[in-house]
This record gives sequence, C-alpha cells and structure tokens, in this order.
Amino acid sequence: MPSYRRSFVPGGCFFFTVALADRRSRLLVDEIARLRQAYAITQIALPFTTLAICVLPEHLHAVWTLPAHDSDYAQRWSLLKSSFSRGLPLATRLTQSQQQKREKGLWQRRYWEHQIRDAEDLQRHLDYLHYNPVKHGLVEQVKDWPYSSFHRHVRQGLLPADWGVGQSEAGLPGGEPEQA
Repeated sequence: MPSYRRSFVPGGCFFFTVALADRRSRLLVDEIARLRQAYAITQIALPFTTLAICVLPEHLHAVWTLPAHDSDYAQRWSLLKSSFSRGLPLATRLTQSQQQKREKGLWQRRYWEHQIRDAEDLQRHLDYLHYNPVKHGLVEQVKDWPYSSFHRHVRQGLLPADWGVGQSEAGLPGGEPEQA
C-alpha cells in the first residue's frame, strides 16, 4: 500500500483537487445547490477561508487558508464529502471495502493537496484553477463558466472580465502549477 505524505501546517494555504469516483459524471454541477449547502455546513462547523474555487462536472479545485492554529483540512473534506453525499443514491458498484466503510462510492478516496509556498506559487494555482473550465473544453472563455470564484475576483477588481481570452494555459501570467 502506498504511503502518502501530507503537509499539515497550522494556518497554511493549500490548493486542492477533489474528484468524484466516476470521472464521466456531471453530479457536482447537476447538484450544485447540494454542494453549496455541504460547503456552507463545513465552513460553519470547521471554519476556513476560500481564496478561490472552481467546480467542474466531476471534480473541483479550491484554494483554502486554514485558521492560525488548525491544520486539519482532511476533516473538512471528509465533512464536505459526507454532507454532499447524504441523501444521494449509492454508486452502482461498491467494493467490499467501500461497503465495510459505509461509503456511497461517489467520491475518490484520495485527493490532491499542495501547500502554497509563496505569492508566485499562489498566483500559478489561482490561474490554473480559474482557467480549468477552458482547459477541459467546457467553455471558450473563463467568464462563461458559472461555477467559479473568477466572477468574485472580477467584482473585487482582482481580474479583468476578459482575463484568459486568447491565451493558452501555458501563456497565463502564473503559468501552470506543478503537478496540478
């Protein structure tokens, strides 16, 4: 069994990729209200700050900052996943392990986490996150994807509304993040 090394830094800033088990699913956008409710439940129970988020049909990317004396993002993701899954039907095929752990089989167990190192690293990950719907061919322009913090960043004056137009992912200001 592989050994995963996680970075647990109190008050740290992290980039996450969390995916559904069925990578052909559209469940996250089809059930966006359920996801928003699960997200709100999680933020109330275990506070954190969302710097950016982009929800795609079968996965999401988020950049979170944790409270100063807290490093437990795993518990937050567990609560978010379970809150979202509650009330949804089981996946069509569950492994024996999933059955034993009372999982619904909707989410991949593992997720990608990366501790943000500095301002340049943060910018690369924000650019990657916001450009992801274009990268996956879901829209032609970043502004056309409704499930993204891109729109909040535009309202706050952090990005222009036409950001990313006519650029490839490699040509974005921050470039592509490592292993994202």
